Amino acid sequence: MTFEVAADAYDRFMGRYSGPLAVRFADWSGVAGPGRALDVGCGTGALTRVLIERLGVEGVSAVDPSQLLLASLRHSFPTLDVQTAPAEQLPYPDDLFDHTLAQLVVSFMADPALGLREMGRVTRPGGTVSACVWDLAGGGAPLAAFWRAARDLDPEVDDESGMPGTREGELARLCDEAGLNQIEDTALTVTLRHPSFEDWWEPYTFGVGPAGAFVRSLDEVGRMRLREHCRELLPEPPFYVMATAWAVRARP
Repeated sequence: MTFEVAADAYDRFMGRYSGPLAVRFADWSGVAGPGRALDVGCGTGALTRVLIERLGVEGVSAVDPSQLLLASLRHSFPTLDVQTAPAEQLPYPDDLFDHTLAQLVVSFMADPALGLREMGRVTRPGGTVSACVWDLAGGGAPLAAFWRAARDLDPEVDDESGMPGTREGELARLCDEAGLNQIEDTALTVTLRHPSFEDWWEPYTFGVGPAGAFVRSLDEVGRMRLREHCRELLPEPPFYVMATAWAVRARP
């Protein structure tokens, strides 16, 4: 359960990239009012907030299996419909939403095709099912420099590149397997400025996700070696990280 972490830790680790991505993803998905949308695997709510801006809090629902991450979202939006559930078991009736979206979630689903099928089930005919996942296999993810450094030091490390949806075309294939229709895919790119190396590195020590779990598995010497090798691979600060996500949209 590498996402059972404090909301602030997650936001400092991935929220800094997922916030800008959420705007591009919502645009690609065609989210505009009036309508009703579901954020699947909402986490601390980077995408949820964009959906609320466009549809109002009464037009948005959000689900995630992590109670810790949901606590922050519930605090920010006390009247928001927030449910604790995995993507594969959405607690909603058929044909309820105009838009059902999953940002940076498909690769962590226990059964991605089933999760996408569930997303299609709760989406009305003519509505949109959308998902996006970082380009972890092609080196376009915001974690690319970190995993490159980790592989240099340990070629056997699991660098997330084998996870579902991380290669071009995989999300479309999963949507087809889930029985979705009119499938389209694209790449979405965001850029983030890091004022210092420490600004980039410190969130990796918070234990968030596979990268954070890997850092915490190392002893002090191993962490220092990884940290310094990351510094060698990155430009002199301030520097920019360009991050690309594969995105797909389809109809139920």
